[in-house]
Amino acid sequence: MQEQIFYSNGKLLLTGEYVVLDGAQALAVPTKFGQNLIINQGKNKQINWKSYDSDKSIWFEDVLSFKEITNKQTQETNSKIKNTLLEILYQAYVQNPTFIEKSSGYEIKTHLTFPRLWGLGTSSTLINNIAHWLQIDAFQLIKESFGGSGYDVACAQNNKPIIYAIEANKPKYEIVDFNPLFKENIHFVYLNQKQSSKSAISNYITKQHKVDKVISKINNITQEALKVTEGRDFALLMEKHQAIMSDVLETETVKEMLFPDFKGVVKSLGAWGGDFVMVLSKDNPKDYFIQKGYTTILTYEEMVL
Repeated sequence: MQEQIFYSNGKLLLTGEYVVLDGAQALAVPTKFGQNLIINQGKNKQINWKSYDSDKSIWFEDVLSFKEITNKQTQETNSKIKNTLLEILYQAYVQNPTFIEKSSGYEIKTHLTFPRLWGLGTSSTLINNIAHWLQIDAFQLIKESFGGSGYDVACAQNNKPIIYAIEANKPKYEIVDFNPLFKENIHFVYLNQKQSSKSAISNYITKQHKVDKVISKINNITQEALKVTEGRDFALLMEKHQAIMSDVLETETVKEMLFPDFKGVVKSLGAWGGDFVMVLSKDNPKDYFIQKGYTTILTYEEMVL
């Protein structure tokens, strides 16, 4: 067996967080950061698995027997990561059993090009890579194993911004021309804490809000975001988006909570309360955020593919 290498892009969700699960249109961009998957021949009907962080350190290492995968033997004594991986590989096996039935084993390595805690899609890039390797449906795989809307898989597969929506329970997306003239006014700031998208989604679902009216408002914002040519207009749209979602989630906006004195707009991306925020400001915001203790600040050009 010849070595096989697969690569997928990370993602950022600029509009439509949470409500994308209920059919809203979301604007998402692939990032210059991602993850690869390297497959080599193994033995003993098992997978020797090693996952490397961007600093080359191993953040997960384990042996998964084929039997554990085919029987989906997730156990409380396992690490949470191993159980998640077994779940993904089991669902992959359901879609394509031959990778287990016709193999003696595998040596598998994954390498992130972004720090794992950044939340740019460690799971979605892995799932897309596995789907690519086994020639199965990545959207089906993420739905069965991890949940979520699937927008992150669409970003993993595409090198351009997309508008993503779920229609009749199926993912639909189109590549769009989103290349803002005002991108020097956009920065991405890491909030120094990883947010679990899985638990954030379940929190949202338990609220069971009537989101029908909200969806049309978010759709309008998503469509307008593609058309505006002035940074100020884009900032106003993002501010409006934050206010709508603050109401739905019954949560303060990240600006109200952490940056009330900031001259500009701070918008949560994806799960509220962690990972990256998008910052829109006339002046370079780096000094402000560094003084507040947030030192990971990327420009639009550094972040977006």
